[in-house]
Parts: sequence; structure tokens; C-alpha cells
Amino acid sequence: MKRYNELIREIREDNDLTQAQVANILGIKQQVYSKYELGIRALPIEHLIKLCKYYKVSADWILGLKKEMN
Repeated sequence: MKRYNELIREIREDNDLTQAQVANILGIKQQVYSKYELGIRALPIEHLIKLCKYYKVSADWILGLKKEMN
């Protein structure tokens, strides 16, 4: 089972976005977002919610609890 940091990297890449672009969506610096993808820093709930809304996926999918995106 993939960890959420791997899944947020994959979905970002699948949408042809840079870390800087996603960081801008979340209102944070690219360096902070990079730490989420590397698993160095935990993803706050408010950022999880924003990512779910932006990518139109469930939190269960990002958290690796569900195999399908929706």
C-alpha cells in the first residue's frame, strides 16, 4: 500500500503540475510542500482538504485507504 506522500506526488505529476504550483494552491512555500512529498513533514488536515477539492478525489484515496480515486 502506498503512503500518502507517494500518492500526492503521483497525482501532482499526473496533472503536470510543479511542486511550486501546488504549494501556491495551498498557500505555502515550495520547500514546505516538498517535505510533504518526501514524508519529512506531516500533511495538515487543511491541506489534505484543499488537495482533495483541487484534484476532486477523496481523502481516503490520498491517505491510501481506498484504491479508486473517487
